[in-house]
Amino acid sequence: MTFSTGLKAGLFLSMAVVLAGCGGGGSWPFSGGSDPEAQERQRARAAEQTNPAREMRESDRETIWDLFTDQDDPNVTVEVNRYLWRASLEILNFMPIEAADPFSGVIVMGWGQPAGGGRAYRATVYVQDPALDARSLKVALVSRAGPASRDTVRAVEDAILTRARQLRVQDSNL
Repeated sequence: MTFSTGLKAGLFLSMAVVLAGCGGGGSWPFSGGSDPEAQERQRARAAEQTNPAREMRESDRETIWDLFTDQDDPNVTVEVNRYLWRASLEILNFMPIEAADPFSGVIVMGWGQPAGGGRAYRATVYVQDPALDARSLKVALVSRAGPASRDTVRAVEDAILTRARQLRVQDSNL
């Protein structure tokens, strides 16, 4: 066995020992695994984490990766403006609806040709905010020749926003 092979084996063995020490909470003799109170706390923590109705508070975060988990209940927090949603369906009524998800705010429309138009279009609408604002609406428009021009997309977005404002005014009886 050469010196470099022995060095590699020693390095590998020391890394394995370091990684084994990172386990924490196992049933090692000196980690408190035989303590009944520690076991009960661990069971309570596991039951709390599997409860779907549990809300995560700032003090419940244990690792940096908890920041990236989505703890909001999608059945409670709806982030879609209803006027933009309805206006999108009305303005793009010449296209068949392929998929619509009001909880995420996505409407996928199939190929359709507007009245008096010579091109067929396909659209995906994303209503991403509860505010009635231009930033809340994203429209992706595609023709059979490729992506639609920015002017066409802007015209569709403007028509949806105008109709959404009209619907809001009708609801408030102004």
